[in-house]
Amino acid sequence: MKKLIVFLVTILALTGCSLGKDMNNTPTKKVEAYLDSYQTLDDNILNDLDTIIDDTKYTIEQQSRYKELMKKHYQNLKYEIKEETINGDKATVTTEIEVVDYSKILSETPDESQYLDEEGNYDATLFYDYQLGKMEEAKETVKYNVTFYLTKVDDEWSLDALDETTKEKIHGIYIY
Repeated sequence: MKKLIVFLVTILALTGCSLGKDMNNTPTKKVEAYLDSYQTLDDNILNDLDTIIDDTKYTIEQQSRYKELMKKHYQNLKYEIKEETINGDKATVTTEIEVVDYSKILSETPDESQYLDEEGNYDATLFYDYQLGKMEEAKETVKYNVTFYLTKVDDEWSLDALDETTKEKIHGIYIY
C-alpha cells in the first residue's frame, strides 16, 4: 500500500511539474514575462539600458538622471494582452501598452540661442539638461498596439528580435 501511495504521489508531482512548465510555455506567457521584466527592472533590462546610455552624448550626471527616469518609466509601463495567434511554430501576440509619451519632448529642435555657454557658443549639455527636466515632468501617456513575434524551437517559445519601432514604443520615444 505504501508503495502505491509513493508511486501515485510521484506521478502527481511529475505531472504537476510538467503541466506547470507547459502552462508557462505559451506565446502569451512569454510576452507577459518579457513585459514584466521591464516592470521589475530585471538585470537584462537594466544592462540594455546601460548600453543605450553609454551611446548618448550625456554627461555622467545626465546619464544618471536618464537612467532613473527610464527605471521609473519601465516600472509604470502598463500592458494588456489583446490576442494570441499560433500558426505552427510561429506565433504573434498583440498587446496594448501604455507608457509616458516623451516623443514631443525629444522631437523638439533646440533654439540654439537659448543654450549658450559663457563664451556665447551653443552648448548641447544645456539643452540636454532642459530636455531631461521636461522628461522628468512628463505625465502624458500614450497607448500603442504592439505585436510581438515568437518562434517555437525544441518545444520552447521564444521572442523574436524586436524591431526599432517596437523598442521605441516601449521606451515612449516613438515619433510618428
